[in-house]
Amino acid sequence: MARERARFAAANPKSQELAEKAKASLFGGVPMHWMADWPTPFPLFVSEAVGARFKDVDGHDYVDFCLGDTGAMFGHAPGPVASAIREQASRGYTTMLPGEDAVWVGEALKRRFGLPYWQVAATATDANRYALRWARAVTGRSKILVFDGCYHGTVEETMVRLKDGRTVPRPGQLGAVLDVAATTRVVEFNDVAALERALESRDIAAVLAEPAMTNIGMVLPDGGFHEALRDLTRKTGTLLIIDETHTISTGPGGYTRAFNLAPDIFVLGKPIAGGVACAVFGVTADVAQRMEKARANAAADGHGHSGMGTTLSANAFAMHAMRANLESVMTEGAFAHMIPLAERLRAGLQRMIAARSLPWSVTQIGARCEFQFCAIPPRTGRQAEAAFHEPLEKCIHLALLNRGVMITPFHNMTLICPETQAADVDRLVSALDEVIDEILNA
Repeated sequence: MARERARFAAANPKSQELAEKAKASLFGGVPMHWMADWPTPFPLFVSEAVGARFKDVDGHDYVDFCLGDTGAMFGHAPGPVASAIREQASRGYTTMLPGEDAVWVGEALKRRFGLPYWQVAATATDANRYALRWARAVTGRSKILVFDGCYHGTVEETMVRLKDGRTVPRPGQLGAVLDVAATTRVVEFNDVAALERALESRDIAAVLAEPAMTNIGMVLPDGGFHEALRDLTRKTGTLLIIDETHTISTGPGGYTRAFNLAPDIFVLGKPIAGGVACAVFGVTADVAQRMEKARANAAADGHGHSGMGTTLSANAFAMHAMRANLESVMTEGAFAHMIPLAERLRAGLQRMIAARSLPWSVTQIGARCEFQFCAIPPRTGRQAEAAFHEPLEKCIHLALLNRGVMITPFHNMTLICPETQAADVDRLVSALDEVIDEILNA
C-alpha cells in the first residue's frame, strides 16, 4: 500500500496541487465530502469523462468501471443526452411548468416499467423520501420497514442497522434528529419469518426494498423471497416500494419487470437522465387514487401544499435529458451489449479466484458485477459486511487506479456501460491478476 501511495503521488502532481488549493475554501478539500472517500493520498481531479473512460488533470487515461457509482451507468456524456443538453441550453432551464417532454417521458415510463402514474424528483433520495411520505399519508400508518444493510440514499428513516434485534442508527450518521427506533423496523434480507413477524402488527406503512442489496456488497434474493415479500405486504395492507436505482443494471425495465415484482411504488434515480440530476417514482392506479384523496383532505383543511417536491424538480433541462436517455441510450440494444460483457468479466474474475484458490466469490446482476471476500455469496447484509476487508480493498482499488483502471471505491463493484469493450474487461482482469500476485508474494 505504501508503494502504491508513493506511485500515485509521483504520477499526479497537478491533482496534488489542486487538492492543496481546495483545502482553503472547500470543506475536506472537495465540493462534496464523499469525493475524498477514496484510498488515494489526495483526491484525483478529473478533466473530462466520455463513454467508458475519463482523463485526469495530469493527462492519465482510465477505463472506468465505477461510472459515477451508477450515476453514469450508461456512460459518460452519452451522445444523445449531450445533444439534448445543447438543444435545451438556449431554451431555458427551469420554469416550474411542464413542457411537451413531460408527456413523452410519462408515457415512456409507463410502458417501460408498468406503473401508470409518475412523478419526477431531483434525486433518488428525494424520490424515496416522497414515496415514504405518500405511503404514510395514504395508509395512516407511521412506521416503515427496511432490510439490514440497505441503502436508499440519505433518507433519515432508512439510515439504520439491526443490532441484537433492535433498530439502531447506522454508524457514522451525523446530526440525526429522528429516533429511528420509533420510525423504522429492520429485518435481515431473505428472512421471510422475520419479515412476517415484523408486519403482523399491521402498523407498517411501507416496506422499502432494493430487489437485490447492492451497497453493502451484493446480496441476491433467495428463490421465492420476492413472492413472499409481495404476498405478506398485500395481506397486511402494507405498501411495497421497490428502489431500483442500482438494480436497473438488470435490463431496460430493471429487476422489477424482469422478475414481475409488482410494487405499489417504484423508484429510480441516478442514471435515468444520463447523468443529469434526476429521479422518478411511479405508483399504481390504486395508490394514485388514495394519494388524490389524501391531497384533497389536506386541501380541505386549507393546506394544499404536500411538502413534497423542490423548485428544480422536473426542470426542463432534466426532462429533455431524460427523454433522450430513455429513447436513445437506455435501450434493449445497450443491455444486449452490456450484459454479455459483464458475464465475460464474471468469468474472468472467477478464473482468477480459482487459479489462486482464494476464498472469494463473484456476484452479477445484469451489467453489474462484484467480487467479495467470502467463499459463499452472502444472503444477508450482515454476512456481506462480515466479508469486508478494508485494508485489502483499499490496496486493490489504489493499485488498479495506478494501472489505469477504476472500480467503485466503497466495495469491489464494477459496472459495464454501452461504451465498454471486451478489451477493457480483459484489461481489468489482467490488472487485478497483477495486483493480487503482488499482494500474495509480498
